[in-house]
Amino acid sequence: MKNTLLALAAAGSALLCVAQADAAGRDNISIVGSSTVYPFSTVVAEQLGRGGKFKTPKVESTGTGGGIKLFCSGVGVDFPDIANASRRMKKTEFEACQKAGVKGIAEVKIGFDGIVLAHSKKSKGIDLTRKELFLALAKKVPDPACKKDCDGKLAENPYKTWNQINPKLPKTKIEVLGPPPTSGTRDAFAELALEGGCQAFPWIKALKEKDEAAYKSTCQTVREDGAYVEAGENDNLIVQKLEANPNAVGIFGFSFLDQNTDKVAAERIDGVDPGFETIADGKYSISRPLFFYVKTAHVGMIPGIDAYIAEFTSEKASGSEGYLADKGLIPLPEEERKAVAEDAKKLKPLVL
Repeated sequence: MKNTLLALAAAGSALLCVAQADAAGRDNISIVGSSTVYPFSTVVAEQLGRGGKFKTPKVESTGTGGGIKLFCSGVGVDFPDIANASRRMKKTEFEACQKAGVKGIAEVKIGFDGIVLAHSKKSKGIDLTRKELFLALAKKVPDPACKKDCDGKLAENPYKTWNQINPKLPKTKIEVLGPPPTSGTRDAFAELALEGGCQAFPWIKALKEKDEAAYKSTCQTVREDGAYVEAGENDNLIVQKLEANPNAVGIFGFSFLDQNTDKVAAERIDGVDPGFETIADGKYSISRPLFFYVKTAHVGMIPGIDAYIAEFTSEKASGSEGYLADKGLIPLPEEERKAVAEDAKKLKPLVL
């Protein structure tokens, strides 16, 4: 009997050790998601690592959609702790998290970013409106051949050059390099730029009340005939392609533009240049908030998550004079920053 009890005790001890080893199977934070948030997240991760108490978190640029999918896949050391996002988590994504057992999610809003259209400094820029962007990049547009009773008449996008949309625009091929569907920047561009331009047509705007699905499909579906070129999640690649093709236009976040002003310059949109102040005060029309999401079940299991949150939401990082502003992040207003920091500290649960 004594030997049996000793054997059971040893087995129990072994199981406990295995469980502890599994829990300690990763001693650094795993972060995935938005390529736009990536540089901010990386700087905060480096700051945390320099402190010496925690290992530098591993940050991967997977795109917002891809990152949230990984984040929502499950709980445990095999799954990411944090997901960066250049748009808010969708309800469908939140529900997928819940189904996979990821019940506790804290949302942290970190600031704002503008979506810019940029050209190589080797070429001359063009002023664009959101209406012109919609006509240039939507899959279907109001039929330009229609002369009478044209409301409701859509056609496959026939525009090949910018001047076909507006004679004042250059007679160059429409070629826009941008992110893929998994990117939050792509989602935000479709919603803010294309849909914003779509609403210049009263009959399409009115469609939202009658048939929201048809309205969204019309306003946010990007053409697939080569005018819009998916250039992946790597913004550096877009810059390289712009330098190789001065007539092309690229789409990425203002923060990335801010770090590459020696190579590229931004187009004016609706008469406004993207800049720190115009994005912060909403004058620049194609701007959006940025977030990261925390798996609360991992706080305490993976060392340093609470310290990472505290660092990211601190005034020295996300404040108006913080080191992230130097990297191109547009800070939240002071009162909102304080409220976000307090909610983040409490790991306030996201409700959608």
